[in-house]
Amino acid sequence: MPPDQQQILDIMEAAALAAGTAILDIYRQQFTPRCKADGTPVTLADETAEKIILNHLAPLNIPVLAEECVANGIIPKLGNRFFVVDPLDGTKEFVKKNGEFTVNIALIENNRPVCGIITVPGLNKGYLGSPKGAFCFDIKEGKSGKKATISVAGAGPIKMVVSRSHADPRLRVLREKLGNPTCKNVGSSLKLCMLATGQANLYPRFSPTCEWDMAAGEAILEAAGGIVLSTEHTPLEYGKISHNFRHPPLVAAANPRLALDICNIMSEIG
Repeated sequence: MPPDQQQILDIMEAAALAAGTAILDIYRQQFTPRCKADGTPVTLADETAEKIILNHLAPLNIPVLAEECVANGIIPKLGNRFFVVDPLDGTKEFVKKNGEFTVNIALIENNRPVCGIITVPGLNKGYLGSPKGAFCFDIKEGKSGKKATISVAGAGPIKMVVSRSHADPRLRVLREKLGNPTCKNVGSSLKLCMLATGQANLYPRFSPTCEWDMAAGEAILEAAGGIVLSTEHTPLEYGKISHNFRHPPLVAAANPRLALDICNIMSEIG
């Protein structure tokens, strides 16, 4: 019998934990980042973690869209069900050694993320989301602890998170239009985890993102009660080879009303 969704999620979790352990081993050493063809950095940790994840997922015989494979021109036929992997999101943060880097694995069905896991090796935290709900857990010695249910923030003032390494002058304009709400700069998909746990309620993004940057975090955020929309008010789609696996400008928010309002303001800003 093919594995059910929970069995797949268990394998995703094991893969993310193993990759995180390997990443930390390299993090504690001296390493030299290199530049990929698109100008973004890559390290031995990115490559090692991706190999570990691919080995864990291989027995499932489900295609994998993985960042470093794509960078090397290796793109499988995806179909209606596939994984999306970012083995080390926040490589710039990894190089800076500020702890804000993550391991991301998502299961996509019919172009939408249905399960996701994110681990934050440098902070010993993990997050997962599926149709059963959203949860966080501590990581100790490469193993996950007890799962605790998480959910997005309720009504309240805007608490914004934005990219630490991808500044955009339009964000200043947005903040001014919103009355200069609280705003925190955060690296990697950790921003989406902060929305899923209620620490923030808004993440606007004017510049494009890659599918592997968003897939796991979107699954977790939506399982926690949040939403991600393009600024055209449409859900994000995955497996878009014709768009080089890139998403348009987007809004992640704790609720649909906030997301739609911010989409409209961002569209006005351009």
